[in-house]
Amino acid sequence: MGMNFILKDYSMFIEWEVVSLNSMSIVMTFLFDWMSLIFMSFVLLISSLVIFYSKEYMSSDWKINRFIMLVLMFVFSMMLLIISPNLISILLGWDGLGLVSYCLVIYFQNVKSFNAGMLTALSNRIGDVALLLSIAWMLNYGSWNYIFYLDVMKNDYSMVLIGSLIMLAAMTKSAQIPFSSWLPAAMAAPTPVSALVHSSTLVTAGVYLLIRFNLILVSNWMGSFLLLLSGLTMFMAGLGANYEFDLKKIIALSTLSQLGLMMSILSMGYLKLAFFHLLTHALFKALLFMCAGAIIHNMNNNQDIRLMGSLSSSMPLTSSCFNIANLALCGMPFLAGFYSKDIILEMVSLSMVNYFSFFLFFFSTGLTVSYSFRLVYYSMTGDLNFFSMNFLNDEGWIMLKSMMGLLFMSIVGGSMLSWLIFPSPLMILLPLYLKLLTLFVCIMGGFIGYLISNVNLFFFNKSMYSYNISYFLGSMWFMPYVSTYGLINYYLILGKMSLKSFDQGWSEFLGGQNLYYHLVKTSQINQVIQNNNLKIYLMSFILWIIIIYMLMLFI
Repeated sequence: MGMNFILKDYSMFIEWEVVSLNSMSIVMTFLFDWMSLIFMSFVLLISSLVIFYSKEYMSSDWKINRFIMLVLMFVFSMMLLIISPNLISILLGWDGLGLVSYCLVIYFQNVKSFNAGMLTALSNRIGDVALLLSIAWMLNYGSWNYIFYLDVMKNDYSMVLIGSLIMLAAMTKSAQIPFSSWLPAAMAAPTPVSALVHSSTLVTAGVYLLIRFNLILVSNWMGSFLLLLSGLTMFMAGLGANYEFDLKKIIALSTLSQLGLMMSILSMGYLKLAFFHLLTHALFKALLFMCAGAIIHNMNNNQDIRLMGSLSSSMPLTSSCFNIANLALCGMPFLAGFYSKDIILEMVSLSMVNYFSFFLFFFSTGLTVSYSFRLVYYSMTGDLNFFSMNFLNDEGWIMLKSMMGLLFMSIVGGSMLSWLIFPSPLMILLPLYLKLLTLFVCIMGGFIGYLISNVNLFFFNKSMYSYNISYFLGSMWFMPYVSTYGLINYYLILGKMSLKSFDQGWSEFLGGQNLYYHLVKTSQINQVIQNNNLKIYLMSFILWIIIIYMLMLFI
C-alpha cells in the first residue's frame, strides 16, 4: 500500500466519529500517506521478527506471555502515534510508549533496572508535559489536527511557542542533549526489547514527530538551535562509544549518534533524507541488537567485550550477521546504511552550513567507523578471553531465522528504499576532494579503531595516562551524573538537614519527647499507688491519721 501511495502521490484522511452526544462529537482521525504506511510496515516487520526471536531468547522466562503482551502494547502505541494527525491521539500513543517502556525496562526486577526505568520514565515525562502544553496552546486554532494548520502556523508568531514545545518533546523522546542519559540506561531491558526500542519505535518517535512538523523548524531560529544540539549529541555519543566496554551500551550509543544525525539533517530542512535514514537505520540496528543478544546468551549472560574474542570461529553465522550490520552502520558501499548516510553527508557538503557543524558531521562519521571496528577487533578476532570454552556454540535456529530476515533487508533495503523515496535521480555535484571526504573519513576511522584496540598481554591502555579526560568522555560528558545525582543529591541533603534539625533536634528533645517522658514517669508512680496493696493502704491510713492529728493540734 505504501508503494502504491507513493507512486500515485495519494494520501487518505479517515475520520471516525466514536461518539456523538447532543452537539458534541468525539472524532478519531487517521492519516494514511506513503510515509506513515512505509514506516508502519517497517515497524511491523521488525517487531514480528523480534517477537519470533524472543521465543528462544526468553525461553527460560515462565511469564513469557506477559512479555509478549507488553511488546505488543508497545507496538500498538507506536502505530497509534504514526497514523495520528491529531495532537490528542499522538499524546495517547506517546504516553503509551513511555509507560510500556518503563514496564519493559524494569522487566528484570533489580535495583539497577528500577533506577534505569525511573530515569527513562521521568525524562520522557518532560516531553509529555511539553506535548500537553502545546495541546493547550492549539486551542487558539480550530481543532487539534495540526496537519491543517502547518501552512498557517509557518507565518504565525504564536507558532514559535508550539514549535518549541514540540521540539522539546521530540528531544526528550529521541534523547538529544541534555536528555541523553536515559538511552544507555534503558539497556537494562531484555535484548529483544532493546532491538525494538532502539531501531524503529520509542527513540524514533521524536524524529517522526518533527518530520511531520518540519515546516515550523525551517522558518525560524529553532532549526539552528536543533542543528547545534543534535550535532553535539552525535559527536558526544561517538566519543563515548569508543571508551565503552559494555556490548549493549556501545550499540545504544551508536543509536544515539545516528539519532543525532537524523535530527541534524532534519533541522536543515531535508525531511525525506531524515526519514530515509530512519528506515535504513531501523533495519541494521535491530539486526545488531539481535546478534548482540545471541552473543550474550552464548557468553553465559556476559556483556563485557574484553572477555570476548575469537567469536568468529565459534559462532560463524552470528558473527557474519553482526559484521554485515556493523558495515551497514559504517556506511559500507552498497549496504543499507550507505545509501542514506552518503547522500546525507553529500547534502551537508552542498549546503550552506558553518564549519563547526560540518566538522561535527564528518568527525562523528569517522567515530562511528572507529567504535564499530574496535568492537569487531575486541569480540570477533584474537584469542578467547573467557573463563571456559565448553558452552560456546552457534545460536539456536529460531534466533538465526529472525536474524536472517533482517540480514537480507540490511543488504538490499537501502537501494530498494532509495528507488522508492527518490524516484527521480538526484545529481549532487561536488569537487573530487569533497566527494571522497566521506570515504577518507571512514577509512581513517577504521584505522584509528584498529590502533586503539590493538592490545596484547603487556599492553598498558593509553587512555589511562589521561584518566580524567577519558572518564569525562566515556561518561557522556557527565550527563548521567547531572540527571541523576545532580537532581537527587541536593534534595537528599536537604532532607537530612531537616531530619537532623527538626526530628532529631533540641526542639524535639525538650518538646514532644520530654513531655512524653514525664507523663510516662508520673503515670508509673500513679499506677503503683493505685495497686490495692495492703501495705500502701495501711501506710496511707497512718499518714492520714498523723495529718489529722497534727491539724487538730494546730487548731
